[in-house]
Amino acid sequence: MIKFEYDQNLVTALRNRFPSAKWSKTKVSWYLPDLPSIRKALSIEQESPVDCSLLKIDPVNRAAFVLMNEQLQLKQYSANTVRIYLGEFLHLLKLLKAFPVDELTPKRLKDYFLFCLNKENMRERKMNGKINAIKFYFEQVLHRPKMFFDIPRPKKPQVLPKTLSKNEVKKIIQATTNIKHSVALQLCYGMGLRVSEVVNIKVEDIDSERMVVHIRGAKGKKDRMVPLPVSILPLLRRYYIDYRPTDFLLEGQYGGQYSKASTQNIFKKAMRKAGINKRVGIHGLRHSYATHLLEAGADMRFIQELLGHNSIKTTQIYTKVTPRSLSSISSPLDSL
Repeated sequence: MIKFEYDQNLVTALRNRFPSAKWSKTKVSWYLPDLPSIRKALSIEQESPVDCSLLKIDPVNRAAFVLMNEQLQLKQYSANTVRIYLGEFLHLLKLLKAFPVDELTPKRLKDYFLFCLNKENMRERKMNGKINAIKFYFEQVLHRPKMFFDIPRPKKPQVLPKTLSKNEVKKIIQATTNIKHSVALQLCYGMGLRVSEVVNIKVEDIDSERMVVHIRGAKGKKDRMVPLPVSILPLLRRYYIDYRPTDFLLEGQYGGQYSKASTQNIFKKAMRKAGINKRVGIHGLRHSYATHLLEAGADMRFIQELLGHNSIKTTQIYTKVTPRSLSSISSPLDSL
């Protein structure tokens, strides 16, 4: 919410700069989306997510939440890991109410994990993240001995990656008429990038002479170089002339980094327009990139480097969905 004394010139300037601004008669104020880029443009300080969370926690446990955040910052965990760990810790503190978290015993913590599993129906990935967050507080913040050795980890299901055929990818790209949207999807598939990596690309990261893109601070805080597809270069040049991005290659409506949610919505709309009914998210473009490289005979170690996987075992999952390897095996039924 922003307020200023009535001035038609200011109102016109506001609407031109921020087309989504809405007027509230009851509050006699203007309303804008609460985005970092808008706060920066208006010199409004970003609200701390930690301060917002503290209001939901009983005073007896607020210091614990602050200490947890400080230790995560000192360890320089990624923003995404910090968000997940604090969210899981907040869930525990809200349930505890006025009971001090530092007085929890291993038995009480086991009961909490069972409650999450049986009453709140949390899945394996969510439970593993929760256990990691609680372990971090007791072992890294309070420096307690490793007290979770006897808590069994939920076994992760071996789910095969969801992929698209080359023809389906082509239909999705052809269904995307907006040039910025097309660039986003073609970068996802053409370089096998995570959506977070796509929105994080800066103009300076693209080296059209060497035909590579520098992917910075990806998962695990790792940089890597990936080849830039020759076919996307004319589209990128046309996009740059039309949009003139100054920092990030894909910028939001009001500047700053394009959001991951917007990129995911682009993919969903393109899927609908292309008439593809598979239950596949935008990450399926990355899976399809790896699968299609494998089908073309690319070396597994090379694919591992391109995807930024720590272990070759992670990359080997694509051998299970590659038609080339499956088609070479004949069923005994065929030889009867």
